[in-house]
Amino acid sequence: MGRLTRGARESVSGLPRAFWWLWTSTLVNRLGAFVATFMTLYLTIDRGYSASFAGLVLALHGLGGVLSSLVAGVLTDRLGRRPTLLGAQLSTAFSVALLGFMEHPAAIAAVALLVGMTSNASRPAVTAMMADIVRPEDRVRAFALNYWAINLGFGVSAMAAGLVAEYSYLAGFLGEATLTLLCAVLVFVKLPESRPVRDAAAGGDEGPAIGLGTVLRDGRFMGVVGLSFLISLIFTQGSVGLPVAMGAAGFSAGDYGLVIAANGLLIVLLQIPVTRFIEHRDPQRLLVVSALLAGYGFAMTAFAGSLWAYAATVCVWTLAEIVNSPTQMGLVARLSPVHGRGRYQGMYTLSWAVASLVAPLMAGYVIDHLGAGWLWGATGVLGTVAGLGYWLLMRRLPEGSPAPVPPARPTDEGPGAVVPGAVVPGAVVPAPPAAAPAAPDPAVV
Repeated sequence: MGRLTRGARESVSGLPRAFWWLWTSTLVNRLGAFVATFMTLYLTIDRGYSASFAGLVLALHGLGGVLSSLVAGVLTDRLGRRPTLLGAQLSTAFSVALLGFMEHPAAIAAVALLVGMTSNASRPAVTAMMADIVRPEDRVRAFALNYWAINLGFGVSAMAAGLVAEYSYLAGFLGEATLTLLCAVLVFVKLPESRPVRDAAAGGDEGPAIGLGTVLRDGRFMGVVGLSFLISLIFTQGSVGLPVAMGAAGFSAGDYGLVIAANGLLIVLLQIPVTRFIEHRDPQRLLVVSALLAGYGFAMTAFAGSLWAYAATVCVWTLAEIVNSPTQMGLVARLSPVHGRGRYQGMYTLSWAVASLVAPLMAGYVIDHLGAGWLWGATGVLGTVAGLGYWLLMRRLPEGSPAPVPPARPTDEGPGAVVPGAVVPGAVVPAPPAAAPAAPDPAVV
């Protein structure tokens, strides 16, 4: 017992206060995760639409994320993490509430697109802020704790929302809107800005300006983005293909809620101890193994016929999530230059957004025309391809590889290093000379 207590204390110690407010905001947000989890069931069971139409609506939701990912990444670098996050959460609260009142199919589709745009806009700001305020050696642990908060909230909300959906889907939409609004209040009251500011007064050359073209030319990072897309296609089936397949097999929204809650609850139980185990292990092996577990975990769903069997498959691909998420996020942070974190995180977020666009279309078409078994077989193929891709990519990535565009003074110089002008909680940063920081180059997107 004492060993467990000591391990838990070590897992949460040494992280700045701002991280914990960001963590709390994430937890509150995920406690209201209703739309992403139950939209498919809402459209197919409550409203009586086909799986193809539900796939189309979810694809539009994903398209909204595609449209906002890169814009949000640019805003994160230009305006700052805090205003981008605040604006995204306020607009998400409004659009989610609006979606609950839509009746016409075209209106549902249009507002779903808006929800996708607003909800996805916060992701580059959150991950960039986390990389700003957490020391490099603590980032895998911090990303794991944040992912733990996501799934703690998700596990609770999946069970609660499943019961709510039995009586009123509108209550679920309004509940998510309320909790998202509470997140915006937390950001406004408790989170300081963390964006590093170029120190023109220091007179040093901090490297070339970073635009979206810089990210696109970074082949190594774009390889990570491509593999992230494949992994995202697989994991998205937990909220797209799985509820449709279970609904077609005669299971209710509450049944799906109980099964998918195993995903969040298992992460709550295992994320911290597993992260302690993998934190300093070979990321190449971790990413390869997690890709294979994800693909074949979903492929096993083809043989599920009971709630227990569905829950068992969820446990397999959940273990893949536990390993993949913090490992991949740590890799992304390591490859992102300090003054381009927003754009790099925006491009990484784009991989998940594009997957959210493609996965529903793929799932709806395959289930309607070929059957769910073909969908689960495809996930096994995708997992194999992703595993091979990680193995090839990481062979060319030496340990401690620097960011592709090295700034003059990155935060990765070592523990406690501070970029001039960055707001670091608990640190005393000398005031700069009277000269104002250089304005961003308007030619850089």
